[in-house]
Amino acid sequence: MANLKEIKLQIGSVKNTQKTTKAMKLVSSAKLTRTRQLSEQAKSYANKINDVLSDIAARVSKVQDEGNIGRAFVSNDKPKTVDIVFVTADKGLCGGFNMATIKTVSKIKAEQEAKGATVRLRAAGRKGVDYFNFQGIELDQAVNDLSSAPEYDRAADFIKSVVEDFQNGVTDKVIIVYNGFLNMLTQEIRVRELLPISLDAVESKDSESMLDIEPDDDEEVLNELTGKYIDFNMYYGLIDSLAAEHSARMQAMEAATKNAKERVDSLTVEYNKARQAAITTELIEIISGVESLK
Repeated sequence: MANLKEIKLQIGSVKNTQKTTKAMKLVSSAKLTRTRQLSEQAKSYANKINDVLSDIAARVSKVQDEGNIGRAFVSNDKPKTVDIVFVTADKGLCGGFNMATIKTVSKIKAEQEAKGATVRLRAAGRKGVDYFNFQGIELDQAVNDLSSAPEYDRAADFIKSVVEDFQNGVTDKVIIVYNGFLNMLTQEIRVRELLPISLDAVESKDSESMLDIEPDDDEEVLNELTGKYIDFNMYYGLIDSLAAEHSARMQAMEAATKNAKERVDSLTVEYNKARQAAITTELIEIISGVESLK
């Protein structure tokens, strides 16, 4: 059995860890509140721009064939080259948050390669970058400080080369993967085909458009909206991932705090037992000494 001094030092160490994890939980909780508000606002904007894009694309598709509507709207079931854009955290201590994204990316990569496609990886987030570098897998693009502090302009710069490669025919499909916020207790892996943009869900109806523009302007507006659509969906993915990261870290720190408390309780019991054993030993020695003097 460990001596009293060692146990007391362990109790102090665990209590310090408990204070740290509790503080980290509170910090993550405060950050989550702010990020959730930003995420909800961004989601509303993203939904609206998606609706407007679908509206314009539907109008253009009625008067043009697939060859003229634009490569961004032409589906490709047999892509030769696929870009996987994924988001992980820059920091750890958030349970299985990052590994869930990494496993999904690895699975999609294997599936696409099994179909004969060349897969290129583009990462935002230190944890994802470090993992694939350690595995010896080359990344075509990597940035380490974007997922922890999302900004629209930087998100647009990050996705710019992805869009250019698609428009120039270098790639045939772009998939975005990240771990998104579902609720305070749950994160959910999001996998979306960012390009080409699917028009399958767009209803071909003659109802009045939500936009009042000249027919000759449709293509120009569509091209402009397509760029905004890609940029903002990248930005929203970063925000949604950040909210999920804070949620996951809050849960991980809560669990760590609980485990630390249980460890302190266990060590306290062990300390009391050791103290009682020490007192008993001292009493036996005193009694034995007294008896030997008789």
